[in-house]
Amino acid sequence: MGIKVILVAAVALFDEDGRVLMARRPVGKEFAGYWEFPGGKIEAGETPEQALIRELREELQIDSEAACMAPVAFASHPYEDFHLLMPLFACRKWKGQPVAAEGQELKWIRTHQIHELKLVPADVPLASQLRDMF
Repeated sequence: MGIKVILVAAVALFDEDGRVLMARRPVGKEFAGYWEFPGGKIEAGETPEQALIRELREELQIDSEAACMAPVAFASHPYEDFHLLMPLFACRKWKGQPVAAEGQELKWIRTHQIHELKLVPADVPLASQLRDMF
């Protein structure tokens, strides 16, 4: 039997100043205190874009649409119990102001500063790819 592959979608939300929104995982979650790109698991029957639209509404109380999501990178990362496959999308257009709806801390940061944060392991290569692109 092979290893379980988990599909997760993440988004780099860019504000009008070119900063990216990062979220700090709250106490009680795996990797609590680590920073990550917002996003979450892709549910059965969802596209990555649909999963992000749902997750952005749940986690940040903002609305976006698939046309506003542009794929920019992906991570393929082994964890002890599973393998994570995670596309990263860039998004510059949404409605509302991001609010930490699930107890996470939020921070707007320049792409070249993302590595100064303690990142969840799968996001480390994404931060490098994003920095090199933007």
